[in-house]
Amino acid sequence: MKNLIISLLLAVLCTGLFAQEQPQGYKFTDVKRINATPVKNQASTGTCWCFATASFMESELLRMGKGEYDLSEMFIVRQKYMNQLQDNYVRQGKGNVGAGSLSHTFKNAYRQVGIVPEDVYTGINYDSKTHNHGELGRFTQAIADVAMKMKKRSPQYYELVNNLFDTYLGKIPEKFIYKGKEYTPKTFTESLGLNMDDYIEITSFTHHPYYTKFDVEVPDNWEHELMYNLPLDEFMETIDYALTNGYTVCWDGDVSEKGFSFKNGVAINPEVKKVDDYSTTDRARFEKMDEKERLEEVYKFEQPYPEIKVTPEIRQQGYEAFVTTDDHLMHLTGIVKDQNSTKYYVTKNSWGTDRNAFGGYLNMSESFVRAKTIFIMLHKDAIPKTIKTKLGFN
Repeated sequence: MKNLIISLLLAVLCTGLFAQEQPQGYKFTDVKRINATPVKNQASTGTCWCFATASFMESELLRMGKGEYDLSEMFIVRQKYMNQLQDNYVRQGKGNVGAGSLSHTFKNAYRQVGIVPEDVYTGINYDSKTHNHGELGRFTQAIADVAMKMKKRSPQYYELVNNLFDTYLGKIPEKFIYKGKEYTPKTFTESLGLNMDDYIEITSFTHHPYYTKFDVEVPDNWEHELMYNLPLDEFMETIDYALTNGYTVCWDGDVSEKGFSFKNGVAINPEVKKVDDYSTTDRARFEKMDEKERLEEVYKFEQPYPEIKVTPEIRQQGYEAFVTTDDHLMHLTGIVKDQNSTKYYVTKNSWGTDRNAFGGYLNMSESFVRAKTIFIMLHKDAIPKTIKTKLGFN
């Protein structure tokens, strides 16, 4: 019953905690804002990894003084599917050909085929105004399954794969005109000046030694990329240092928690109040209520809700109990504080601008980020020098 009460309380917290136009009791003040391109919509696809990383790279181009670009996510997604089919086959069908991936997937595909502007390759070559990979995903899986059953890949297999992606995403342009200049995908990519070797993935877990690299054990890490492992406090210090110094951060983590409310623009890691936590007056009133009345009353407050103080042990427990999972990638573009000086991270999502009143953004609390992050990606110059030294690179 105790667990049920907590679950019901958090469900109420998620839906009733905030007013529509402004989170009730939450008054945010900017600490740092970094330029970002407009919010986009991944729609009916599992390609958050690409939208978040593309957004991150677009902010990098702004930081580098290159101007504003709208990069084609689906140009990268296409190559990612190609790579997955290859990986799945050589792993004898035990690979991952689903929609999900991580930030390094963008880097790996970018190295292989480069990138083009969104206007050149929208990735929508079917009757839809928004992305929808329902059929594409099923056909990709079917092709993978047939190849495994036959234990071979004929010339027709490769033709079929290319035709599949041509049909749904569009043919790859050999040349195109962008802002009055002719490019190929290769020359356009070279013009951007982005170096994928400059971008580092970092995580924080206790089941591997700190200051070393390891293969983070989540299904979407199908490329088995190694990530640097930092103590939790230094991990958070790195995020803060990056944002404070004008570098944005690509973020991957768990958004399935009831404290994550995109609709209301806030993600928190709530600590359920006990009767003893209330003032004498409120406690006396609270004790007279039945369970239903308590659940209706407990979230009605005028101040930010108290949150869990997250230690490395608490974080690890969540990961090993499979309640902290690799759900979603987003883009951290700033820092704000509430009226209690609690820190939150300004977060650009890829669910369009119509699903909340904050233009597709939300603020994730420090407690939430400490507990629910799987990994981050950022420019190597955005890491504090002392931590870079501990990691063994300059």
